Amino acid sequence: MRCPFCSSEDLKVLESRDSENTVRRRRECNDCEKRFTTYERIEIDLMVVKKDGRREIFDREKLKRGILKACEKRPVSNEKIDAVVDKIEQELRKLDTSEVNSKIIGDKVSSKLKTLDKVAYIRFASVYKDFKSESDFKEELKKLK
Repeated sequence: MRCPFCSSEDLKVLESRDSENTVRRRRECNDCEKRFTTYERIEIDLMVVKKDGRREIFDREKLKRGILKACEKRPVSNEKIDAVVDKIEQELRKLDTSEVNSKIIGDKVSSKLKTLDKVAYIRFASVYKDFKSESDFKEELKKLK
């Protein structure tokens, strides 16, 4: 670990806090005496099986980007989005499997967005469920009511 200000490796940890899947550490550089925060996240060795059978490594950031895109220009804070991503990642970790179908992830995102923001849910569903026409949107809106 290097200081982001002076690149020194002479650092000390002032405080550590554990949460369910991250460790927050407050650090101080012994050379420049500036403080900064780091977050350590548990990595999951999880493969995602796509619709076409391809496999790719689970990517938390890809999951977050998809949710951010659905929530774009909506009154949803980054903290809420991070909480949704954390919750989904936690649920996937509890599955006790090394491979998970992308449909499971999509269903989890859909259910979380449905309670978080209805417009974001419809945006996500339109891509996830591959809406082809206006009637697909209408049908999904009826389900929301």
